[in-house]
Amino acid sequence: MNKTALVAYLKTLLEERMMVAWNAMQAAQDSANDQGKSSMGDKYETSRSMGQLDRNMHARQYEQVRQERLLLEKIGESETSQRSSVGSLLETSAGWFFIAVSLGAVKIEDETVIAVSSSSPVGASLLGKEAGSPFDFMKKQHQILAIY
Repeated sequence: MNKTALVAYLKTLLEERMMVAWNAMQAAQDSANDQGKSSMGDKYETSRSMGQLDRNMHARQYEQVRQERLLLEKIGESETSQRSSVGSLLETSAGWFFIAVSLGAVKIEDETVIAVSSSSPVGASLLGKEAGSPFDFMKKQHQILAIY
């Protein structure tokens, strides 16, 4: 498994999500602004408020994805260590895991890698472990085979 290719692919996925959230945020803002052309009184205010709420929701999603993208930027793609940490690619008896951002199962190079956040239950259980260490995943005990 090529860690550099994985990180580049995850960055691309996050950039796509950022664009989707940005476009949805802009569409919600435009919709809220268009409601200003009405003279319906209370109905106008309600529609405008709902449009603003939608815009804020998409803005929060955009910011969350942006923060995840920044986290990936900080990861040393060629760094390896004896203990798993944020940015570690782990080969385990349960498959490949990448501790950084929570994107779930990602298919790359004919392999499936589970991208998990360090604050997720499985991510937290993998942090600080060495090759050969056991960990729990899906109510079963597994083992870390290698850390990249």
